[in-house]
Amino acid sequence: MWKFRRDMGMTMGPRVGTRPAVKKLSVTRYLRRAHRRFRQARMFVAALRFSDRPVLAHLIATRRCNLTCAYCNEYDNHSLPVPTADLLRRIDRLAELGTGIVTLSGGEPLLHPDLEEIIRHIRRRGSIATLITNGYLLTRDGIRRLNRVGLDHLQISIDNVLPDDVSTKSLKVLDQKLRWLAAIAEFDVTVNSVVGGGIRQPHDAVVIAERARELGLSTTVGIIHDGQGELRPLDDSQHSILHALGALGGSTLDFASYNRFQRNLASGHPNEWHCGAGCRYLYVCEEGLVHWCSQQRGYPGIPLEQYGPEDLRREKQQVKSCAPLCTVGCVHRVAQLDELRQDPQAVLAQWFPAVDGERHTSPIGIRILTWAFVTSSRHDLFRKAAGRITGGWGR
Repeated sequence: MWKFRRDMGMTMGPRVGTRPAVKKLSVTRYLRRAHRRFRQARMFVAALRFSDRPVLAHLIATRRCNLTCAYCNEYDNHSLPVPTADLLRRIDRLAELGTGIVTLSGGEPLLHPDLEEIIRHIRRRGSIATLITNGYLLTRDGIRRLNRVGLDHLQISIDNVLPDDVSTKSLKVLDQKLRWLAAIAEFDVTVNSVVGGGIRQPHDAVVIAERARELGLSTTVGIIHDGQGELRPLDDSQHSILHALGALGGSTLDFASYNRFQRNLASGHPNEWHCGAGCRYLYVCEEGLVHWCSQQRGYPGIPLEQYGPEDLRREKQQVKSCAPLCTVGCVHRVAQLDELRQDPQAVLAQWFPAVDGERHTSPIGIRILTWAFVTSSRHDLFRKAAGRITGGWGR
């Protein structure tokens, strides 16, 4: 039984590195997950094939939020929801641009009265539908409705174990919501914890991640950015916690992101990379303008309805001065796909580097894919087969 510990937190679940609980899947859940994995694979191949199409777009459904987290600069407490007709048109335009994933964000997107219709339309237009929420408004019936409209993925952010004046997104408040998600959700669920900034108890991030994995949910960790989306340096304690959570890991891309970006940032070192925001990643605000990201609003600031292939190509080439110390993880992950596209073997060596003279063993799935599509003498045959199944392969 999972209990409160001390007066400041809760008892640990499995220690970092132990195997998380495995949810028993119903036939419906299993089939939906299998179909989702196929669609994700098709999106992945398309992202490698077409280098000038958006991989991911964040679409703001409302700027209003029901919470007031001290570090957040992405909300207000008064804005009306974006009109549904406007959001549907924006989803249509994103589909025309070839966008693979559309993520509804805010503010708090669960405040939008027509959220289910909006998610259904994302799926209807062929994109993967995802949602970022603080979780406060989730109910059992609401989770079932998200199942019915075909939501693919939900990320819930939890900042601490007990609420404080920095954030009320606490495990104490949201644990019941996590249990409902673990029991009911037919979509993927990721719990994101954070280090840095004004978080009072840095070790809370470990408690949160372990609780999520105990429930069979995926986990990620982020470094809190400042108002410009850049690094707030970590102290030694925060650095060690980030390292532990990076090792705990989630998906292969999450582990790779830790090695590629977060390890440097935690040490206060800049990253050398090219940011493709404005092309491979789009942030569409409540006014329908395209920006590089949530922390660089105003650039380029062009209405989505007017945004076209020339804009995508221009912004893909644009050098962003904010990139070296950027902590916006979704932009990092998109950039990793482009790096993989350009030089798979070198990138995989960077994702899974040697430690103390011994190379980290990459996951078996990665090794199989590397052999089939990169190092095998018959990689052209495998690529053609993948192209027929998923819609094409890029050179």
